[in-house]
Amino acid sequence: MRPYLYIIASMFIWSSWGVILKITGIPVHTVIFFSSLVSATALGIFLLKKKGLSGFSYKKWAVSLIGLGLVSLLNTYAFFYAYQTTSIANAVLTHYTAPVFVAFLAPLFLGEKLTLRAAFSVAIATAGLWIMIGASPAELYALMITGDNNTIGILAGLFSGLAYAFIILILRKLAQALNPLATIFFQNSLITLFLIPMALKSPPGMGAEIVLTLLITGLLHSTLAPFLYVSGMKHVTANNTAILGYFEPVCSITLGFLMLGEAVGMNTLLGGAMILFSGYLTIRS
Repeated sequence: MRPYLYIIASMFIWSSWGVILKITGIPVHTVIFFSSLVSATALGIFLLKKKGLSGFSYKKWAVSLIGLGLVSLLNTYAFFYAYQTTSIANAVLTHYTAPVFVAFLAPLFLGEKLTLRAAFSVAIATAGLWIMIGASPAELYALMITGDNNTIGILAGLFSGLAYAFIILILRKLAQALNPLATIFFQNSLITLFLIPMALKSPPGMGAEIVLTLLITGLLHSTLAPFLYVSGMKHVTANNTAILGYFEPVCSITLGFLMLGEAVGMNTLLGGAMILFSGYLTIRS
């Protein structure tokens, strides 16, 4: 029972990102940089003490690690940007197209077979996305040109789902060579390195409230939550772990309603339900 609670707890922690970003208004790159820095520092100290970084062929896996850091940055940036430009429901539901993207991309990158169920899932997710947007392709293009925040936020959420799918594909290869906590360490370390130029170019006004927020998110969201998730995965099947992941959108939308008063429209409910159902079909297959 405890491993299942670990995974659910990690999902609940991650689900609060949207509320934190909207309430604080801290720039996306600032949140990502400092949260990753705090996490990489904490995990680095832990792994050095436990000698968790020894016996690993860095040269052999350098390309995979750099790729993981890059797509992780793209995923997080797009996801957080979606949170700040559209509703929490739109952001988190479009992000959960990731399992469908994995099913579609795995045959290309891992040589896995594309099943009929996976193709059906892609069709359902696509239809759900169009229902959420509520516009024809021509109208969507016009909304993008005019800079409609809601539309751009939905597309950013969709892009984060695609980036997360690539994270999953890379992790499938890295899992055979690197333990999960070391993977998280390298992931956050590389994100920090990638963002140094931006962080130095536009340093934030670091008031006490911002410092406390970034410290909490670094320790809680970027360190504790992944640790709980990895600990739970050791005793829970991959299938059940993926299904438990659906606690995140449910909690995110609930927190958005309770703390920000964000109502969920019928288009979002119907389209989001179709996206989640398509992901569930993919996971079950």
